[in-house]
Amino acid sequence: MTSSSTTIASGGTVSQSLLNTMNGASSSSSSSGASSSASSSMGTSTNDLQNTFLRLLVTQLKNQDPTNPMDSSQMTSQLAQINTVTGISQLNTTLTSLASQLSAGQNAQSSLLIGQNVLVPGNTATVSSGSSSGFGFSLSEAVSDLKVTIKDSSGNVVSSVDLGAQTAGTVPVAWKPTDSAGNALPDGTYTISAQGITGTGGVSSGVTTLSGQQVVSVVQQSSGKQGLLLRNGTTVDTTSVAAIL
Repeated sequence: MTSSSTTIASGGTVSQSLLNTMNGASSSSSSSGASSSASSSMGTSTNDLQNTFLRLLVTQLKNQDPTNPMDSSQMTSQLAQINTVTGISQLNTTLTSLASQLSAGQNAQSSLLIGQNVLVPGNTATVSSGSSSGFGFSLSEAVSDLKVTIKDSSGNVVSSVDLGAQTAGTVPVAWKPTDSAGNALPDGTYTISAQGITGTGGVSSGVTTLSGQQVVSVVQQSSGKQGLLLRNGTTVDTTSVAAIL
């Protein structure tokens, strides 16, 4: 073997750059310049590698020993391997393109939520200008009665609501911010809680409170996931939205 070519069988030669491409590196420091030049001219794409492989294979077939020919099963195996590498590369390209399209579609859909009120995990209800975006509950099981308690920022109970029997699932509540006497509540943030009574008279443990919030914008979170910036300044995943009010 020399730095420029390698003799195969009965006199044929294979370019050292072909061998370097198949081996993934130059054979010695003396041939590093030639390898670098070959690499820059031939490229490292899948198509270049496939063409290089086929050229090397044809050279081997032309110069094989007639008394000890190349095993056809080995040739088939090598062809299958290079085709598998090509297929995986094409699949990766397709999946990358598909992921980009899906991300663009999700951004377009999420933008429709801007300005809308949604139910997200939380235990507060905000009153602004005498109105509220409401609240809700997520029930893991049906209850015979669902009783809601609303407290002000000082912890005082200002209102109670009996929602009666409810089935399992999301229960949105359009709340008119008034106290037990029917008087309008001042602007501020109120805490909500609920107790669900099961059909046997026990207390359900599957009641989760949901806060009604307005979506301000769609943002990209540090985790890479798409998020919604809410009016109260918090950010939640789009997957956290239980209902659109």
